Amino acid sequence: MSADLVAVTMPRWGLTMTEGKVVGWLKAEGDAVEAGDELLEIETSKITSVSEATASGVLRRIVAKDGMTLPVGALLAVIGPAEAEVDAFIGGFEVIAAEEEAEDTGPVLREIEAGGQRIRVAEAGEGGVPVVLIHGFGADLGSWMFNQPVLAQKRRVIALDLPGHGASGKELGGADDAALSGVVVAVLAELGVSRAHLVGHSLGGGIAAAVAIRHPGLAASLTLIAPVGLGAEINVGFIDGFLRAQRRKEVAEVLTLLVRDPELIGRSMVEDVLRFKRLDNVGEALAAIAAAWFADGRQTVALGEAISGLGIPVQVIWGAHDRIIPAAQAETLRGQATVNVLGLSGHVPHMEQSGEVNRLIERFIGLPG
Repeated sequence: MSADLVAVTMPRWGLTMTEGKVVGWLKAEGDAVEAGDELLEIETSKITSVSEATASGVLRRIVAKDGMTLPVGALLAVIGPAEAEVDAFIGGFEVIAAEEEAEDTGPVLREIEAGGQRIRVAEAGEGGVPVVLIHGFGADLGSWMFNQPVLAQKRRVIALDLPGHGASGKELGGADDAALSGVVVAVLAELGVSRAHLVGHSLGGGIAAAVAIRHPGLAASLTLIAPVGLGAEINVGFIDGFLRAQRRKEVAEVLTLLVRDPELIGRSMVEDVLRFKRLDNVGEALAAIAAAWFADGRQTVALGEAISGLGIPVQVIWGAHDRIIPAAQAETLRGQATVNVLGLSGHVPHMEQSGEVNRLIERFIGLPG
């Protein structure tokens, strides 16, 4: 009967994750669970997130106790029918090394030349109309760590580092919506993509919308997560604070504005941002983008009217506790788009409530399952 048992293992989120810490279980031994139920909170080096059940059954045994730090692939719990032999299953369980697991399921990273820019892309999955993920201001493709692997189970998913960000080139050919959307179009052309489901967060949402507006026929659908371009108001303290921050405390204070619960931000995320900001030309690139999109403390790119006239499916996802861009700006597209406001998220719902965001995207673009 052990074949009926399902292992709950330490997930691999992102390109560099090798271990995680069990923060706390949300289900108890003996509880009935359904696939998609939240099982436990896991702290990674970047951010704390929730791991969901991949199968339905009974939570027969919790192996990893609160506070334990375990490698990717380690056994956390067992789900299965009451009559199955749990001890034998646990005794025979083999941990797959993080390196081996990464080779089997992780995205493929490479750098390409597109639109006169050196751009890093990560690709995973295959088949179907591709999903393209575009990150926000000051972030990189790693911000999709909870989303790309899930969406890639059913089709090709492409994430990229925008110019001036991540491992892409730091010299900008331009910083406005025309220039940055043009780079995304050039990337897709280089990758042989003529049609895609565009998913963008914050600044990336504005860029995704600009791609759809400026290049009709390229976007099969548009999913905007807390996007810029739907109103004038923005927390300019976040933008200015991110540009100025040079010390750990300053970076940490800025990053906590992104989430509903400041405890979600990990120490490694702060260190990663510091390292990024110390790279040559990063400050100049970010300042140029901020000047083009957020001049005089307001959003200066207005996209709402043009989005309404696209004639393609549009979805908006926003965190009710967003402290960067007010969730009320979603109302700009009410009636022209599917609007989802998530009550447990701040500005980064794709990280704070990744399971729900993944389901919304999957349903919206018609992924099976």
